[in-house]
Amino acid sequence: MPTLLFANLPVENFARSRAFWEAIGYHFNPQFTNENTGCLVISETIFAMLLEHEPFAGFAPRPIGDTHGEVQASLSLSAPSREAIDEIVAKAGEAGATVDPEISDRGYMYSRQFTDLDGHIWTYMWMDPAVIEAH
Repeated sequence: MPTLLFANLPVENFARSRAFWEAIGYHFNPQFTNENTGCLVISETIFAMLLEHEPFAGFAPRPIGDTHGEVQASLSLSAPSREAIDEIVAKAGEAGATVDPEISDRGYMYSRQFTDLDGHIWTYMWMDPAVIEAH
């Protein structure tokens, strides 16, 4: 069995966060989702557990930080193309995310990022497969 990643992220309002991610095109695993916690399915091996502050605090050994004023982590996901990145970032912006206007385009690598409704930073990146194979 492959290693699965479950990133646990605090959210202020799960219903609002769920609507945001569904507007972008993702879905939640109903087996691990209730009124204040949800399992965001990113891929077959990557999941984000979105937990409102009270249930999140039950798993965290320290207080929840202010994600709107401090960076706790930057989550990076690969995308199949530049166009796919532009599409998901546009959907995120339409759903209320703060889109970073800076686009990183190095020719062989392209990335863009946004900050979700709870202050978490998400970067989507694409690398030219020919460059990856050459290394």
